[in-house]
Amino acid sequence: MTRINYAAMSRRAAMTGAALATMAALGACGGKAGASAEGDMAMGAAEGAKVTVVEYASVTCHVCAAWQNENWAAFKAAYVDTNKVRYVFREIPTPPAPVAVAGFAIARCAGADKYFDVVHSIMSSQQEMQSGANARDVLFRVGNGAGLSNSQIEACITDEAALKAADERHKAATKAGVTGTPTFFVNDVKVETLGSASGPSMADLSRAIEAELAKG
Repeated sequence: MTRINYAAMSRRAAMTGAALATMAALGACGGKAGASAEGDMAMGAAEGAKVTVVEYASVTCHVCAAWQNENWAAFKAAYVDTNKVRYVFREIPTPPAPVAVAGFAIARCAGADKYFDVVHSIMSSQQEMQSGANARDVLFRVGNGAGLSNSQIEACITDEAALKAADERHKAATKAGVTGTPTFFVNDVKVETLGSASGPSMADLSRAIEAELAKG
């Protein structure tokens, strides 16, 4: 799990229009975790489903990327595509925070139908960026692939209203007690796999989900 040092991240630096403008020029819930929240991005069953799985994650979190690579296809096939659960993804920026914030902004601008494709594409590009690829070039390439022009991407990552909404989502995650990524809740109960280097195992998630589905 990637631990989040909120003080070190400097939320102001990560969550202000100035930070996003800098990103553009690179290289030139105090409630239950499962309760519906403003800005939720979801797949699978409709709101009010018997089982809700909430994932708090970041596009720049290597553990989140590992979970995505190892478990997403099986999880989606078993529970999302079958509408057995409502899967909710909630954004938390992890270092480098400006890259994460910009990535999420691009995903949202791409539209709900392409949001998860963009998020997953950025996660899959982490190693490329860590190997020296220019983060701006990678993000713009992903955005272009989702049908956004460069000017639309520039507008997305410098939009102050969207930035404010992102900050509110960040605060809600903090109030929900989330301290690292990825963090998963199944009907408000946190699911963990001790010693795992890629978040909760599919086995542990399935066990928690099936137990909730079996309830009368």
